[in-house]
Amino acid sequence: MQLTRAADYAVRVMVHMAALPPGARANRTDLAASVGCPEQFLSKVLQGLTKAGLITSHRGNSGGFELPPARLHTTVLEIVEAIEGPIHLNVCLKSFEECSRTSICPAYPVWVKAQQSILDVLGGINIEEMARQGRERGTAETVKFQELPCT
Repeated sequence: MQLTRAADYAVRVMVHMAALPPGARANRTDLAASVGCPEQFLSKVLQGLTKAGLITSHRGNSGGFELPPARLHTTVLEIVEAIEGPIHLNVCLKSFEECSRTSICPAYPVWVKAQQSILDVLGGINIEEMARQGRERGTAETVKFQELPCT
C-alpha cells in the first residue's frame, strides 16, 4: 500500500498551514513552493481540502487559503481520507459482501489488524502536533515555512 502524491502534498500543506500564525492566509504559489509541489497539481489538492472543509478559500487581492483554528486538530487520517476516500488495506475490508471467504480466510484477521494499526497511527497525530515537532527539530521544511510571506 502506498499513499498517492496528492495525499502526501495535502498533509504537507496542512502541516505548513498549521505552522502559520492564526488567521494567516497563504496563496497557492507560496504553498506550492513550500511543499515542493507543481502549482497546477496543488490546485486539485487544495480544492479537495476546501471541499472537505479542512481549509477555507478566499478570493480577491487579499485572498488565499486559510486554516480555520478549529482545524488545527485535524488528523493525518482525516486529510488522507479527504483526498483518497476511506482507507482499505484489502478489498475484503470494504464490506463483507466484497469477499465470501472472510469467515474462513486465515489472512483476514491479519488484514483487519494491519488496517486497524494504520488507522490508529494516522488518526493518532494531528497537524498541530506535527508542526510543533517540525519546529522543534528545526527541519529545513519548517525553516522554509517560516520564511514564506503569508499574503
